[in-house]
Amino acid sequence: MSDLTVTLIQANLHWEDKAANLAMFDAKIDAIQGRTEIVILPEMFSTGFSMQPEKLAETMEGETVNWMKKKSREKNIILAGSVIIEEDGHFYNRFIWMQPNGVYGKYDKRHLFGFAGEHNHYEPGDQRLIAQVKGWKICVAVCYDLRFPVWARNQVAADGTAAYDLYINVANWPERRNTAWRTLLQARAIENQCYVVGVNRVGNDGNNIYHSGDSSIIDALGEIIYHKAHDEDVFTYTLTKAPLEEIRSKIPFLKDADRFTIL
Repeated sequence: MSDLTVTLIQANLHWEDKAANLAMFDAKIDAIQGRTEIVILPEMFSTGFSMQPEKLAETMEGETVNWMKKKSREKNIILAGSVIIEEDGHFYNRFIWMQPNGVYGKYDKRHLFGFAGEHNHYEPGDQRLIAQVKGWKICVAVCYDLRFPVWARNQVAADGTAAYDLYINVANWPERRNTAWRTLLQARAIENQCYVVGVNRVGNDGNNIYHSGDSSIIDALGEIIYHKAHDEDVFTYTLTKAPLEEIRSKIPFLKDADRFTIL
């Protein structure tokens, strides 16, 4: 399996201002040095974590998705992050996995953050997305999903093959609960024997809630490869498969996991 290069963009989002956010990410992506294959943006990267989808939602043919298509094609990258989407009269916090050829995968956030009333404005998804790139299998998730390990569980097929190798979570996770964010990212890596990438925003949102970022890359033993708090950052790192395969071979914990079905 080939190496996989990912870029995390930890940014201070402009509250409910699509034009400003897209211009900001245009500049940050253009400034990336060297080759990268996947660029990961935070949750609701074009608006911030807003409970006003009636005002901000777009269709899959809207401005933000079209920007993702254009930027992905222009830079020959996979561009990933979540956006407020309206579809069939419902609103979704939708993770979009945009490929350079314009073909995309989508994942609607399963666990809506009731504490902030997200469930009153958005519909939950019911299907995981596991994308494939260069032989890597990648499971995606959005913010609050991180607290629910059953949904993230890396189940193993009869031939011993894991469902995924990399777990990506994009978030607007407040600083006041950042211990949970950091701890759960490590837990998901350890229990699922996979790399984990968490991309969070920084700064105050429109509700004056502060976000410390704490974006991270973590290996399958829970060791922190990269961590950044408080400041904006653009970080590129190449994931290699050999250490992951070695860990799974030497300590094959996944094969002993409970078998279950999510209804």
